[in-house]
Amino acid sequence: MNRRMRTFTNMIWRFTERTAAQLVGFIVSIILARLLAPEDYGTVALITVFTGILNVFVDSGLGTALVQKKDADELDFSSVFFFNVAMCLVLYICLYIASPYIARFYGDLHLTKLVRVLGLTLVISGVKNIQQSYVARNLIFKKFFFATLAGTVIAAAVGIIMALRGFGVWALIAQHLINAAVDTLVLWFTVRWRPRWEFSFERLKALLSYGWKLLVSSLIRAVYTDLRQLIIGKMYSAGDLAFYNRGRQVPNLLVTNMNTAIDSVLLPVMSKAQDNREHIRSMTRRSIKLESFLIWPMMIGCAAVARPLVLTLLGEKWLPSVPYMQIICIGLALRPIQTANLNAIKAIGRSDIFLKLEILKKLIGTAFLLIAMPFGVTAIAWSVVAHAVAASLINSFPNKKLLGYTYAQQLGDILPYVLLSLVMGAAVLLIGRAPLPPLLCLTLQIPAGAAVYVACAAILKLDSFAYAKRLLREAFAGNKAA
Repeated sequence: MNRRMRTFTNMIWRFTERTAAQLVGFIVSIILARLLAPEDYGTVALITVFTGILNVFVDSGLGTALVQKKDADELDFSSVFFFNVAMCLVLYICLYIASPYIARFYGDLHLTKLVRVLGLTLVISGVKNIQQSYVARNLIFKKFFFATLAGTVIAAAVGIIMALRGFGVWALIAQHLINAAVDTLVLWFTVRWRPRWEFSFERLKALLSYGWKLLVSSLIRAVYTDLRQLIIGKMYSAGDLAFYNRGRQVPNLLVTNMNTAIDSVLLPVMSKAQDNREHIRSMTRRSIKLESFLIWPMMIGCAAVARPLVLTLLGEKWLPSVPYMQIICIGLALRPIQTANLNAIKAIGRSDIFLKLEILKKLIGTAFLLIAMPFGVTAIAWSVVAHAVAASLINSFPNKKLLGYTYAQQLGDILPYVLLSLVMGAAVLLIGRAPLPPLLCLTLQIPAGAAVYVACAAILKLDSFAYAKRLLREAFAGNKAA
């Protein structure tokens, strides 16, 4: 199998894994949303502000360092594994001690036990992290599919049963915990790598010299992202936070699946060609165009069908989440430019630039957030869009010099997909104006939007449309021959 097809096949496996898991999780969340109150979701969101930040330390940037390093061996992997497990145990002890203070911060002492139980996912993740790096480095993403799907399905069953029996917020806590545990167990038994009883401070130090910058970058990003949840939960209410998070769910599901599939595979492939800048430039450009071809119609379409989608899946009690969903879709549409540029920077080993970019973006984003904060949750959502626009420009700036690929060129590459998506969105909105029941409206809007987009892409002979067709044709021919 040639390199292009191997890359594409791994992207398909990664995308299938994320899509299957997110689809099951989304269906379960719809069921649980009808069984549980929005405040239950808001309570869990309050806790994950802290567990999400601590989870950044689980990787410590070392997982990416293992993928990026040209000659990473067993000693590197084992050293990082034992360091990560020890780090996670320390983090959990800190969280356990801090849990009463977290509960007092929100004025709800019942949160103490919830924080301590959900925090166990930190320890579980420490065991799983290096297995994930091994899978990514060796491009065997098929392994993720079985692990993730098993964890998602089993956790879903437990969550629904507990919700039906009146466990309330504990159903959501159990779902998170069991998902992480089963995912780790299946990955442990399906991936052949095992840590050896060896450790090298010198190897760890060398990996940390690259990884610590990514750690700080991820920490800044996590704190910045969770800061919105913290502010909404503290200044407004758990219900407001639940509506905001629910509005983010569908667009995040669509973009994260696509982005993770391409991002996870692109970094190791780029890293192998890190000395060939022209090749990295070509891959970066192809990634931006292909992701934009897929993500822009998803986001514009999602914004156009937001109201009938929420009414059909969640019911009227979740209608306040509609405007948040529409706003977040606009911000997420710019993700392809951000991801591809950052992958190129990481692949060529410039984690120092990566860190500087992260600091600059989050300073600007925090300024937008502070300005929006007094004006309500909707204004906070719009600050996400403002930050996305700024981040796309900032992330692209170094590659003008590193790769000779400017922001203006990148905008030119995505422009056809943006315009075509807007045309498709207008057609979908036109159908939505008809006085139809939400389910019937949705049933007409989605296929009509897809048909308009694909037909126009074919007529205009868009580059990424032809490329995607060619890859699918080659993959189908390869599977048929096998």
